Amino acid sequence: MISVVMPVFNDPSGVRATVESIRPQLEEGEAHLTIVDNDSTDRTPTVIESYTDDELISSVLEDAVQSSYAARNSGIRQSAGEIIAFVDADMTVPDDWLATARQAFEETNAAYMGCNVELTHPEDRSLAARYDHHTGFPVKQYLEHQQFAPTCCLFVRREVFEDVGLFDHRLESGGDKEFGNRVHDAGYDLRFADDATMYHPTRNSLSAHVKKDRRVGRGLCQLQRYHPNRYGTPGIPPRPSGIKRPDRDLPAKDRLAFGALSRLLTAVRGLGYYQEYLTENRRGNLEGVPQLEP
Repeated sequence: MISVVMPVFNDPSGVRATVESIRPQLEEGEAHLTIVDNDSTDRTPTVIESYTDDELISSVLEDAVQSSYAARNSGIRQSAGEIIAFVDADMTVPDDWLATARQAFEETNAAYMGCNVELTHPEDRSLAARYDHHTGFPVKQYLEHQQFAPTCCLFVRREVFEDVGLFDHRLESGGDKEFGNRVHDAGYDLRFADDATMYHPTRNSLSAHVKKDRRVGRGLCQLQRYHPNRYGTPGIPPRPSGIKRPDRDLPAKDRLAFGALSRLLTAVRGLGYYQEYLTENRRGNLEGVPQLEP
C-alpha cells in the first residue's frame, strides 16, 4: 500500500485543492492519505475535518514542534503503507499520477524516488512568477548533483526510514537535502520518475520569494549546526550550487531581470543564514534525527 502524507500549516485553500486532486486516486487497501496539521491557527483544521469522514483519509495533529519535517514524521508514524509518498498542500496532480509513480517505483525497484514537478502560473504573470516558473523545481538535477529530491514530490520505502531514521525535525529548511544525502550515504540508489508529474503553483510576489529564501538561508546554517561533518561548521555559508541559475538562451531583457532577482535572493539567503548564526540553538531541547521503529 502507498501512504500519502501531506503536511500543512495555515493553508485551507491549499488543503482543499490537493485533497480534491488526490482523493479520486485513493483505493481501499491500495492507497491512503494522511493530512498532518502543524498546529494551524486559521480555518485549516475545519477544512481537514470535512474530509476525515472518508475512510481513505485520516488526519493527525503535530503541535509539539513547528516544522514541516516534524509534521511529515508524524504522518509517517501514523501511516501503514510500505511506500510513503509526500505531497505539499497547494499542489495538484493529474488523474494518473499515483498509478504512474507506483509503476515507475516498482519497475526500477526503487527505494527513494523523486517525481517531476511543473510549475503553474497565473495568466497575468509578474516578474516573480516568471522567474519562479523558469527556475522551477529541477528535481532531476538535484538528484544527480546534490543527491536529494524535494519532499513535495518524494516516494520512499518504509524500510529506508527504519534503516536511516526519519527527517531531522530541528530543521526549518534543508531537511529534504539532509535526508536524501543520508539515504545516498547509506548506499541506496536515488531514482527519478520523469513521467510522474505533479503541479506546484509559482510564487507570484517578491515578498513570497523573500520569505522562502530567508527560510532557506536559516536552513543552510542549521544544516551546518546540526550536521557539521557533512556541511561544515557555521560561520561561512555554502556557495550557491548554480543549479537554478537563469539560462543563457533567455531573451536579454529576461536574462538581466532574472539575474538581478537571483542576486537579490542570494543576498536574502545570506541574511537568513547570519540571522540564524547569531541566534542561540532554538531546537536544542530536541533529540537528533528521530528513529522509526520497525
